Amino acid sequence: MEFDSDILIVGGGLNGPALALALAQSGLTVTVIDALPRAAQDSDDFDGRAYALALASKRLLKNIGIWGRVAANSQPMLEIKVSDGRAGEGPLSPFFLHFDHAEIEEGPMGYMLEDRYLRRALADAMAEEARITLLDGETVTAQDIDSGGVTLTLASGNTLRGRLLVGCDGRRSGTAERAGITRTGWDYGQTALVCAIEHDLPHHGIAHQFFMPPGPLAILPLPGNRCSIVWSESHENAAAFQALSDQDYLQVLRPRFGDFLGDIRLAGKRFTYPLGLTVADSFVAERLALVGDAAHGMHPIAGQGLNAGLRDIGALTQVLSDAKRRGEDIAAEPVLDRYQEWRRFDTATLALTTDLTNRLFSNDNPLLRAARDLGMGVINAMPGLRRNFIREAAGLTGDLPELMR
Repeated sequence: MEFDSDILIVGGGLNGPALALALAQSGLTVTVIDALPRAAQDSDDFDGRAYALALASKRLLKNIGIWGRVAANSQPMLEIKVSDGRAGEGPLSPFFLHFDHAEIEEGPMGYMLEDRYLRRALADAMAEEARITLLDGETVTAQDIDSGGVTLTLASGNTLRGRLLVGCDGRRSGTAERAGITRTGWDYGQTALVCAIEHDLPHHGIAHQFFMPPGPLAILPLPGNRCSIVWSESHENAAAFQALSDQDYLQVLRPRFGDFLGDIRLAGKRFTYPLGLTVADSFVAERLALVGDAAHGMHPIAGQGLNAGLRDIGALTQVLSDAKRRGEDIAAEPVLDRYQEWRRFDTATLALTTDLTNRLFSNDNPLLRAARDLGMGVINAMPGLRRNFIREAAGLTGDLPELMR
């Protein structure tokens, strides 16, 4: 039977192109269907979006040929400081967490990288790879799966035929929905306000996580005197803050941010997105696999969303390339089950951890505050335990795919 490609990937954000590159380098042919035209993704404008890439994720990007394209625009995260308090009052406890990259041998725990650089690097690398075909500005209207393969019908009326279909199309994955895969999850009652700021004083590569009753505030270092902000508030407050002028927005942010970096100014656009947990009840179906947010979407409290997706990519690539080498049908049920078994437990554990952490810290209960502050103090006072947390933050724990080793 004739196939357009071995793998059909729906979704051209970050996970789709990264997976396409990893699979192409293992000898498989790939078609990526992206709803956005390529031209819409080539802008140099800074829109405030940036990602905290764990060290293991940096390794994967290096192994698929991306890191060399973006390294000059990245910012190493050398320390992480975690504290608990209220807006305008600062930390309310002498107990805090302090993670220093010098406590592990591998180097920085992670890197901050702006969306515009990563997205363009992935697109450029795909364009140079002969085994990858990109169909941009296209959407899928139907998918038909039979024992021999997968047929996609596109909005243009064209059809594509492949051995395996992979959904990289986000939390509202049409790929999963058309396959009848249900989801489990809930709304946190919180919205993330995202922006970037310029500040007067250097950040020294230190990331800050400040927990407040409405939700956490992450201050993440970017190159130069700039930081990325992910600030969680109730839906109502977030909508009101987002509607403010830039100056009034900064007036609300300043007491939460503090003055430890001097005066702050907005850099680039600001935007919001609702926060919730959503996990697909299965990561696989007949001749189909889900990756990234299509499989699992969680609270950004630990900055693990993209990192979890990159782990999916490493695992799926390894499972498929091993199957190809053994002469198996890469889309056979036992092959896809190996991927699900590899990623399901790790993802469920991460989702549960982020969920419980958000619930534990996003309140002003004095008993819970005392318990969590004491817990942070205990962890910070025990070098062995603290080192384990640092390695976890760097993505170095668990069953790592070869691309992340």
